[in-house]
Amino acid sequence: MARAQNKHTAGSATRYVAGMARKLREKQGLSQRELGERTGFTAAAISAMETCAQPASDQMLIALEAALGGGLGLFEDAREFVRLEKYPVQFKNFVPLEQAALTMSSYETFVINGLFQTERYARALIGGGYPPLEEERVEELVEARLARRALFDRVPVALVELVVEEAVLRRPFGSREIMREQLLYLTELGERRNVTLQVLPLERGIRGDHAGARGGMTLIETPSHDHLLYMEIQDESLLISEPEKVSSRAQQYAKIRAQALDPDQSLTLIERLAGEEQ
Repeated sequence: MARAQNKHTAGSATRYVAGMARKLREKQGLSQRELGERTGFTAAAISAMETCAQPASDQMLIALEAALGGGLGLFEDAREFVRLEKYPVQFKNFVPLEQAALTMSSYETFVINGLFQTERYARALIGGGYPPLEEERVEELVEARLARRALFDRVPVALVELVVEEAVLRRPFGSREIMREQLLYLTELGERRNVTLQVLPLERGIRGDHAGARGGMTLIETPSHDHLLYMEIQDESLLISEPEKVSSRAQQYAKIRAQALDPDQSLTLIERLAGEEQ
């Protein structure tokens, strides 16, 4: 269901697409119903997009490009900017940095890192959170999260590291089947040459020291070789650029990585856990 409040809070990209679609539709003498028939959407969906009650989905933008774009790529170019507006407020500033990063190194303690999530795991996680979200908002967030996967195939290649607590791999969301699918997807990503995946064992704390006890983090290196630290908790985020603070967390991350299983051992463990979910 489209939300009336979106008309007042819609971002500039959403408003630009809405206005451009309406003007091009009217220029071609099409009604909202006729445009809907051409694009595979209802007249109500076209109306919601044009009034900003519901931002255009990725699929709608692709369809609008084919129906109205005239080969100019206007709606295609808008996809990235509309998608960016759909991210949670605390994450918007980090997304462009993530997508441009030369290297990204993350440590996760509670859930699978969003970049590594399957569609069904992401939907179960986002849809099952609190306070509950409207179904349309859940779908927007899932769509935006999955779009981040482009980093894995980007040229130039980005080097991506993930250290994940074993407890995360044993904590299912949605169903056992969804979790098994998620674990198998992790093994697929872990086989990529530009991805390093490691698991920090449950019993690490028994050894007397646990470098990750203070929580998760993400470190990135930008194309200009700046080093940044990103942390998020309870819908609040910190993006830190002070060299001393970033260096301290980078040293901590290096210790966490050293305490984790090596990549081959990690993939073996994830495959075993996937088998246990059957």
